[in-house]
Amino acid sequence: MRTLLNVIWLVFAGIWLAIGYAVAGIICCILIITIPFGIASFRIAAYALWPFGRTVVRDPEAGVFSLIGNIIWCVVAGVWLAIGHVLTSIPLFISIIGIPMGIANIKMIPVSLLPLGARIEDND
Repeated sequence: MRTLLNVIWLVFAGIWLAIGYAVAGIICCILIITIPFGIASFRIAAYALWPFGRTVVRDPEAGVFSLIGNIIWCVVAGVWLAIGHVLTSIPLFISIIGIPMGIANIKMIPVSLLPLGARIEDND
């Protein structure tokens, strides 16, 4: 069932989210000072491609630089990404088949708000 949901997600939402995060990652890596944000964007892009069966785990050892980076990210991009996830989840929730995909979209909000100091792990 997880694979079926991931394939449906990939076709309807995942590829577009992953492309958006990958483009943001490329832009962040071109600007030298924002390379950590670019790496985080690539990590979120991989998560956006195949979200079912994976979860976000916060690293308790993430330091003060991660906190400062998350604050900057949240102000510059995180809030807008979270709003985008909420707005794109609404049509998914309207259809019955889209409810699990809407939940997956909402599940991405914490990592899109605060990407630094987070790991994406398999549920297995």
